[in-house]
Amino acid sequence: QVQLVESGGGLVQAGGSLRLSCAPSGRRVRNYAMGWFRQAPGKEREFVAAISWSGGSTYYTDSVKGRFTISRDNAKNTVYLQLNSLKPEDTAVYYCAATTGNNIPTMAPDYDYWGQGTQVTVSS
Repeated sequence: QVQLVESGGGLVQAGGSLRLSCAPSGRRVRNYAMGWFRQAPGKEREFVAAISWSGGSTYYTDSVKGRFTISRDNAKNTVYLQLNSLKPEDTAVYYCAATTGNNIPTMAPDYDYWGQGTQVTVSS
């Protein structure tokens, strides 16, 4: 069983930055593709970014391209999401997710393990 723990959320003004971390426990996720999703109040959970197990491939939803960067340090067993140029519409709970296999899914049902989420609030 893989337990994912997110950290790094908080309150930031528009234009500011945050770095989210996802540190799995219970098992190393070196061979897992990892993703970040977010869910705003009253909205469905949406894909934000994903990274292959090697870190060689990354994917982003259009609304965050050029502003967010996903990365991983397999030696530290940690995945990061750097959030720059934040906007009020980025306000949401951000979730880390993990999946086995060679694909890099962008759909939530294709992920096997989830964290509890970390709140990101961007004030205008």
